[in-house]
Amino acid sequence: MSCSCCKADNKAEALEKIIAKYKDTRGALIPVLHEAQELYGYLPLSVQKKIAEGLNVSLADVYGIVTFYAQFYLNPKGKYRINVCLGTACYVKGAGEIFDKLSEILKIKNGECTPDGLFSLDACRCVGACGLAPVIMINDDVYGRLTADDVPGIIQKYRDMEAEAV
Repeated sequence: MSCSCCKADNKAEALEKIIAKYKDTRGALIPVLHEAQELYGYLPLSVQKKIAEGLNVSLADVYGIVTFYAQFYLNPKGKYRINVCLGTACYVKGAGEIFDKLSEILKIKNGECTPDGLFSLDACRCVGACGLAPVIMINDDVYGRLTADDVPGIIQKYRDMEAEAV
């Protein structure tokens, strides 16, 4: 069994390899960020600094890309990433109440992850399923035409899957 410090060392080593692979490639920043996020699950500032140094770009450039594109995360995400669409169609049909119910059940706010690492909660602007409004996505699963009353059952489904996996 390996200790957490060894895992951290392995990740740091893997990050160095990712950076080295792209070091002399034009436009390498975004592919490096994608691979680094795949490795760490998100892009903490320490990782962004290593990438900036390794690719010889400014930390401001790295941070600018990370905060501009929605697919990059500054905070850890859960195994089940919940995105609540708060676009106009969804919001008008009650997405705000759904978001509030998720926040209440999971005891986390927008952008946070549950302490057990199972769920993260994020508001987003549009998932492209306006005809199903209001909509949430959990990883690649889309749930539409929801009410706040549907939320406990959906969350329980994922908790049950975890219990079965143990």
